[in-house]
Amino acid sequence: MTFPWIYPVRAVQALFGVIVIGLTGYVVSTFYNEWPYSNTVNFLLFLGCWTTFVAVPYLTISPIWLPRLAHHNIIPAVEVITMIFWFAGFIAMGAMLPSRWRHGSHGSAYSSLQAATIFGSFEW
Repeated sequence: MTFPWIYPVRAVQALFGVIVIGLTGYVVSTFYNEWPYSNTVNFLLFLGCWTTFVAVPYLTISPIWLPRLAHHNIIPAVEVITMIFWFAGFIAMGAMLPSRWRHGSHGSAYSSLQAATIFGSFEW
């Protein structure tokens, strides 16, 4: 029996989701009262949580141990919804960042959001 190729992919998805949670969580916690960050940051934080704690466990565990929950239409639907969410999230964040760059934002929050955008695009 061979090891399925999808398990390492799911592990990388979960890892990138945790990285995005950390990066966006840093921005939210550090600049909650000082810097008017966008709802896009909150959306990327949600996406990290969605991928790490909902999509990856469902897509990994349900086909093996809960086959009644692994309906042949729900698995692709979760994949497509997650893909659309990540595409919208990293594009929205990428569109928001250049306007901040022109105003001289070179701090750690800006760097964190850049990294979150990059990992979001990899996640997509």
